Amino acid sequence: MHYVEGPDAGPPLLLLHGVLRNGRDWEPLLSELIREWRVIALDHCGHGGSARTPGAYHVADYARHAAAFVRETFSEPVTVMGHSLGAMVALSVAVECESQVAAIVLEDPPFHTMGRDIAATPYQALFQGMAEVTRRGGSVTEMADGLAAIRLSETQRLGDVRDRASLEFSAACLAQVDPEVFVPLVAGRWLDGFDAAMLWPRVACPVLLLQGDPAAGGAFTDADASTAIRSLRDQRHIRFAGTGHQIHRERTQEMLAALRDFAR
Repeated sequence: MHYVEGPDAGPPLLLLHGVLRNGRDWEPLLSELIREWRVIALDHCGHGGSARTPGAYHVADYARHAAAFVRETFSEPVTVMGHSLGAMVALSVAVECESQVAAIVLEDPPFHTMGRDIAATPYQALFQGMAEVTRRGGSVTEMADGLAAIRLSETQRLGDVRDRASLEFSAACLAQVDPEVFVPLVAGRWLDGFDAAMLWPRVACPVLLLQGDPAAGGAFTDADASTAIRSLRDQRHIRFAGTGHQIHRERTQEMLAALRDFAR
């Protein structure tokens, strides 16, 4: 598995990105994080510079690989911060590697918003369009053009809601994604073998829950947040009103402040 490591400025912090991204997705936070932490940004299998593992792109597979990485890499307890897919993986790692995880930070974990319920959300059309762009390939410019043309509804394209810089960043990430990653995701089978309800009560470390606003595109539903809050022994929950799924990009400074306060 490919990862990038920063200077030894403090305790270890493992960053786990969302699906179809890679470790570079954390760039808005990195200049601040590397002053206080030893930051390790990992690429999930099938993403970025990590190996491709066709047929093993369910959330449970990503979690298994990340747990192996934690066991092999860290000699002291590590804080694990994940976004989206990475948040679900961090939840599993906290249980599977209990003695090696100091705390976890979960940024807008989608659970069945991108699982069995995906057909009822705009994510299915988005991922189907992204899958076609990824399989077609081409230059970053050509792939960004393809992303812009993806229809989210009869009246709206992806290019209507994302600026050019965002489209080009997504295109650069997709150029390093195994097209097989999309298979369980689009089919609504992504969470097969992964049961968050069984994991929450087993988490022993402190948990920071960062929730986007479902009305603004956040994927962590109020029902899932309530389940987590009831089940966890030691948790802090922050809901970012008016903010979508990408909290670390939309509310960078507030997220950094929340992390610092949590880590005290």
